[in-house]
Amino acid sequence: MTQQTAVERPGIAAAIIVHEGRVLMVRRRISEGQLSWQFPAGEVEPGEAREDAAVRETQEETGLNVSVVKLLGERVHPATGRLMSYTACEVVSGTAHVADDEELAELAWVVHDEIHEYVPYGLFEPVQQYLDAALAS
Repeated sequence: MTQQTAVERPGIAAAIIVHEGRVLMVRRRISEGQLSWQFPAGEVEPGEAREDAAVRETQEETGLNVSVVKLLGERVHPATGRLMSYTACEVVSGTAHVADDEELAELAWVVHDEIHEYVPYGLFEPVQQYLDAALAS
């Protein structure tokens, strides 16, 4: 049933944005279970590429203009049952701020050693591997 639910609902595209040795995390106003802090993300619109959705959602939520580096992978999220795609992005312009205050409570640029404090349940392995390499000190 979880697989069927994931297919029927639009996928979620997340942007993994590394800039100046930190990754951008956002805290939703309404948590999805224990998923309070996460990456900028939102539903993929009909006909929209996953990577384009990640770029659009980042701009809508944080005011940052980003470009796609590469698609890191996708999965059915174990906590939400939603199809998730994860796209590595880089900052093109802008300053991150809470641009959508109905959805976001706050945001933070997080160093590698602090990620576990924001996401204590662990990250999707391809995302963790990308961040391990991109944020290596």
